[in-house]
Amino acid sequence: MSKRETYEERTEKLLQPIVEKFAVEVYDVEYVKEGRDYYLRVYIDKPDGVNILDCENVSRELSDVLDEEDFIPDAYILEVSSPGLGRTLKKDRHLKRSLGEAVEIKTYKPIDKQKEFAGILKAYDDAQITIEEENGLRVFERADIALIKLALNL
Repeated sequence: MSKRETYEERTEKLLQPIVEKFAVEVYDVEYVKEGRDYYLRVYIDKPDGVNILDCENVSRELSDVLDEEDFIPDAYILEVSSPGLGRTLKKDRHLKRSLGEAVEIKTYKPIDKQKEFAGILKAYDDAQITIEEENGLRVFERADIALIKLALNL
């Protein structure tokens, strides 16, 4: 497991009692370097959407716990926010929740001379993702997908 994955996994474990307390859920955790800065990004969600107070509450408590645990040696910026409307679907739990929803898929290499596709998410498994386009079903190998996210207007 990489340093990034370790930090993300440990942060997610520390988040569980905090998100339960505030009746939200962890959508995703990212530890990334952008330019000179490291960011620990926490995305939270709930059925009716999160608000600024939800983000504030989780951020304050998580910040205190992270200071106590002190397992990330680098200086970093903590951000807590909603995953947004056009959220990226990275994990199986994201895909499961989004079955029947409109999605956009970008591939690493062109397929039938294009790299961007849109349709309704119909199925997924460990190897493939299926969407329904206007002309029928299209199956993608997961290894070929660079990005899958909820479509904002399809």
